[in-house]
Amino acid sequence: MTARAVVTGIGVVAPSGVGTDAHWATVLAGTRRTGPITLFDPARYPTRVAGEVVDFDPAGFTDPRQRVQTDRWTHLGFAATRLALADAGLPEVSPDPYGWAVTLASSSGGNLFGQRELQRLWGGPTRTVGAYQSIAWFYAASVGQLSIRHQFKGPSGVTVSESAGGLDSLAHAVRTIRRGTPVVVAGATECPLSPYALACQLRSGLLSDVADPERAYRPFDAAASGYVPAEGGAVFVVEELGHALGRGARIYGEITGWAATHDAAPTDPEAGPDPTHYARALRLALDRAAVRPHDVDVIWPDALGVPAYDRAEASALRTVFGDRTPPVTTQKPLTGRAHQGGSALDAATALLAFQRGVLPVSAGPDDPAPGCELTFLREPRRPRSRIALVGARGFDGFNSALVLRGAAPPPTGEG
Repeated sequence: MTARAVVTGIGVVAPSGVGTDAHWATVLAGTRRTGPITLFDPARYPTRVAGEVVDFDPAGFTDPRQRVQTDRWTHLGFAATRLALADAGLPEVSPDPYGWAVTLASSSGGNLFGQRELQRLWGGPTRTVGAYQSIAWFYAASVGQLSIRHQFKGPSGVTVSESAGGLDSLAHAVRTIRRGTPVVVAGATECPLSPYALACQLRSGLLSDVADPERAYRPFDAAASGYVPAEGGAVFVVEELGHALGRGARIYGEITGWAATHDAAPTDPEAGPDPTHYARALRLALDRAAVRPHDVDVIWPDALGVPAYDRAEASALRTVFGDRTPPVTTQKPLTGRAHQGGSALDAATALLAFQRGVLPVSAGPDDPAPGCELTFLREPRRPRSRIALVGARGFDGFNSALVLRGAAPPPTGEG
C-alpha cells in the first residue's frame, strides 16, 4: 500500500504571532499586523510598510553560537521548527537520525546577514567579512543548520520556487515518506526585509506604495495596489500515518494531493500571467487527491494583490470550479506576503481551521474588482467536508496546489 502522510505538528512564527494560538487569535479577530518597517530605515523607498514578527527574540530558540552564524531568516526557522516538534510531542533531537529528514523552501536566503557583511567589506575600515558570510546567506543554510541541531540525517533538501515553494516542500515531504522515511520536517520561513531585498522586490513593480497599513495590501479589491512584503511562515511535522498512530500522535490532517506546473513563458506585466497552467495545477491536485471540485470545503488562494494577477487567479479558479466557487478566504492582508513562508502559513491556517472547527472569514476584499467576483467567505462557518485547496504562484511562472483533508474533530468535551 502507498504510505499516507499526515501532519502532527505545526509551528508558526509570523506577523500574526509566535505559536499557533497567537496566530489563530489574529486570524479569528481579523487583526491587521502590518505596519512601518523597523528592521531598517525605509525612508528612501516607495514601499515602507511590511509584516514583521514584532518583538521576536531569537535567544529563546537558539544558542549564542547559532545566532552569530546565521541570519534572522534561519532564526525564524529554528523557532518554528522547535514549536512544531513540541506541538507534535517529539523530542528536539531525533532518536532515529536517518529516519528523520528536513525539506524547507527558500526564496531570498539570509539577505540581512549578507547585506551587513558586504557593507562592512566595502564601507568599513577593515574591508573584511565575517567567517560565516560564506554560509549564512546561502539558500540551504536553514536546512543545514536544522539538520545539525536536531539530527535530521534522512534525505533532506531545499525547494526553490518563490511563493510556490511552501507548498512544494510539503509535497516533497510526502514523496520522502512514500520512499520510506517516517518523519519529515517541512514548510518555510522568510525574511525579505533588508535594503537589498526590498530593492530586488521593487524591481518587479508589484509592491504596494500605499503608506496606510490598513489599505496597502488589498487582494482582489478594486483598490488593489500591489503586495506588502512580510517575514515569517510555518513549519510542519509530517509523518507516515502508521508511525503517527503507533505513538498516539494527535493528527491535524492528511496531505492527499498536490501538483506543480510552470507557465513556460514570460509574464506580461499588463495582462498578468496566463491562468491556464495555474488552473492545471489546481485540477491535477484535486485529481490526485480523488476529490471532486464540488467537495472542496474552502480555498486559500495566492492573493497577490496586483490587479492583473488577481484577475488571472480568479479566472483559473472559475476554470476549475465554474462560476460559483467554493468559499474563498485569505488572511494575507493581515500579515503581508511572506513569499514561500506565506503559502506555508496558508496551509497551517487551513489545518488549524479544521482542527478548531471553524472556517475563518476572508480579510477582504471590501469591493471586489471586476473579474474577481469569487465566493469570499464573509461569515465564519463550520467545516463541511474538511477538504481545503491551497494555491500558490511564484514569480517567473511557478504554480503549485495542495489538497489537505482535515482530521475528524475530537468528540465534544475533549481538547
